[in-house]
Amino acid sequence: MNSVRLEPFSPPSTKKDTDPLMGTSLLFSPLAIRDITIPNRIMVSPMCMYAAEDGLANAYHLVHLGRFALGGAGVVIAEATAVEERGRISNGDLGLWNDAQGAALAPVAQFIKDHGSVPGIQLGHAGRKAAVQAPWNGNGPLTESDAERGDPPWPVVGPMGVAAGPGWQTPAQMTTDDIRTTVRAWQSAARRAADAGFDVIDLHGAHGYLLHSFLSPLSNERVDEYGGSPEGRMRYPLEVVAAIREAIPASCALFYRLSAVDGLDGGLTIDDTIEFSRRLFELGVDVIDTSSGGVTADRREDSRVRRGFAFHAPYSSQIRHATEGLVGTVGLITDPRQAEAVLRAGDADIVAMGRELLSDPNWAHHARAALDGEDFDSWHQEAGWWLDKRKGVLAQLAAAGETPMTRYSQE
Repeated sequence: MNSVRLEPFSPPSTKKDTDPLMGTSLLFSPLAIRDITIPNRIMVSPMCMYAAEDGLANAYHLVHLGRFALGGAGVVIAEATAVEERGRISNGDLGLWNDAQGAALAPVAQFIKDHGSVPGIQLGHAGRKAAVQAPWNGNGPLTESDAERGDPPWPVVGPMGVAAGPGWQTPAQMTTDDIRTTVRAWQSAARRAADAGFDVIDLHGAHGYLLHSFLSPLSNERVDEYGGSPEGRMRYPLEVVAAIREAIPASCALFYRLSAVDGLDGGLTIDDTIEFSRRLFELGVDVIDTSSGGVTADRREDSRVRRGFAFHAPYSSQIRHATEGLVGTVGLITDPRQAEAVLRAGDADIVAMGRELLSDPNWAHHARAALDGEDFDSWHQEAGWWLDKRKGVLAQLAAAGETPMTRYSQE
């Protein structure tokens, strides 16, 4: 296993305050993985933006992802990027099934790297959950009415000829040749990602998409070598991992996002996932990126883990302690002290955030100030010096007893 195991964190003593979480935080300690040093433990979780055309990144993606690097996140992961055209979730997904798409993504990776963060990208294949509307158009399977406004559906594939849910397309059951073709597609997309400058590749093996649908007994009842037993159901995702690890540089970090549990009777359990994680680590995966659920699109069946703050931490913790590998966790991590506590408890090595960072792209800078007492040294210099100057003015006004409403509260 190529992952790095850290010793338990022991913060140095400090006399400047009495807060046990103040001082040198674990959240802002670096993490070395292969030849990459992540400057802190904050990862931007991949989030679909539905803004690409023909799978090509554009100025929107540069600004959207670049602001997180400017905001101080340690790793910035680009959204689920399709390894082949039929594997898109929506018509607006990024793609890496051709070289032009890799060239369009290269400036994004370079900008992230130039501003102190580690660039990453999530590779995915939606399988039987492909051909979906953008959320603001319904977030369901594409229909003929979508085609009339220029958003047509396309044929989908899966481990079985069983739809993801009522009203969804029935996928074509993948043959052995189909499986081999997609393994090559994953491998080629990963090579393009590395060539484009991404130092982290995160495989989307969760939420009912193609890799997960082969792994789960709820969506894979094949009786050939790609089903029929836990070993058979693991075969396809493990072949994908092995092919990608062979294709990318040894220095490139490989993450795997998985659904720790299916959340339905007869589905994957945490014990299944721990065993699968061990196999992933053996093949050269460096970090398990922990999520849950999503194996079905049937809204009559609630497969979701109960939402709460850091609600995947119990699963990431079990995987981390059972495998002794590096693990990330995601799910309603919103507060700097909460993120620090997740790490100190040993529940994860990396915390991933999505919507919280959409709300505040500078969350990492604010968290550093809250935990370590730093102000603007960690900001990019073009903003930091302005903010430092502003701080001095605000301090002078506060000393004089002025507030933003002083002028308007006087009669």
